Amino acid sequence: MLASRCSIRRTAYSIIGSARRSFTVTPTRLAEEVRIVEVGARDGLQNERNSIPLHTKLELIQRLATTGVRDIEAGSFVAPKWVPQMANSAEVLNHILGHPPEAPHHIAYNFLIPNLKGLENLIRASGDGNPSSEEAPPTPPPSPKPEGEEPAPITSTEDPNEMPSSTSGVDNPVEPAKSSTTPFSVEISLFAAATEAFSKANTNCTIAESLERCKPIVALAKSRNLRVRGYVSVALGCPYEGPNVSPSRVADITATLLEMGADEVSVADTTGMGTAPRTQELLKALSSAGIANKDLALHFHDTYGQALVNAVVALEYGIRTFDSSVGGLGGCPYSKGATGNVATEDLIYCLHSLGARTGVDIEKMAEIGKWISSELGRPNDSRAGKALLARLAS
Repeated sequence: MLASRCSIRRTAYSIIGSARRSFTVTPTRLAEEVRIVEVGARDGLQNERNSIPLHTKLELIQRLATTGVRDIEAGSFVAPKWVPQMANSAEVLNHILGHPPEAPHHIAYNFLIPNLKGLENLIRASGDGNPSSEEAPPTPPPSPKPEGEEPAPITSTEDPNEMPSSTSGVDNPVEPAKSSTTPFSVEISLFAAATEAFSKANTNCTIAESLERCKPIVALAKSRNLRVRGYVSVALGCPYEGPNVSPSRVADITATLLEMGADEVSVADTTGMGTAPRTQELLKALSSAGIANKDLALHFHDTYGQALVNAVVALEYGIRTFDSSVGGLGGCPYSKGATGNVATEDLIYCLHSLGARTGVDIEKMAEIGKWISSELGRPNDSRAGKALLARLAS
């Protein structure tokens, strides 16, 4: 634990008058390993307006694999109609299976799955046979919508995850390269929202209905020995309901995902509205619900510049897994104004300064942040990355 070795409380007297004052001396904390989940290649890219070539995505993943990170979000099997940047995720998966990026150790490549059809598409694209499972019940139908209203993202009445045949990988599935010595695995993630308004806007269903839809996904994933990661969106602020999201509701949703079989749940400040006091309140609620820190990850966006502050609060509370995005890439398509995730370079610099170990090469990550920002024609939002590269160049 990053536990304090001592806490020294002293008293002193003011030079002016006899009023007594007190202060605390906080010592350096002990180092401990912290796991970084790099989300730049999925969450970081999904909100970019200009189309990103497949080769750029693949090169980003290949570069990230060399840095020491052990978890990389690589794509999403969401309907291309709603998130066009993820339309070639099947090709990304095929490339990883056929040509695993060189890496110093095992890497888990994660793909976001919106519904049962999405998981079936992933299984087909991986060439893993018939995706059907007797253990997995059918996905419940979407909630009724007002006449003339566009279907909500992900739950369209069309095939919500239909991929172009040229990118699906179904006809010509690629088996893992036999000559590769790089160990890797493929995992999935699924999501629920912490507010009814965001759930309706994002998935066209209530929170309870979205959790019901998660059950067959988890069942099928487990039948295929796939690790499952859950997300709880807008846990510290909602674009529709405001910043005061119920911590107990977040805890209930998180517990439900874990109980149905999720291996880990990432609690996400999707809008970046979180503050240190509210982050602490949320962590207390999660703990009171009996949820162990080892089953949690925290996912902070930096819209209001509070992501690192909130991460340190979570670190002090015992959280040891954090999501971040190289170069501060990101945003949320369904949360206007939300800026990127906390930059991986900034988070690593902060963690290392506190004595924590991440196993990630911050110089390599800074170079990648500079490169991908240039490729996308956007500013590099990592302050630590830019400062580090400037210092190395001097």
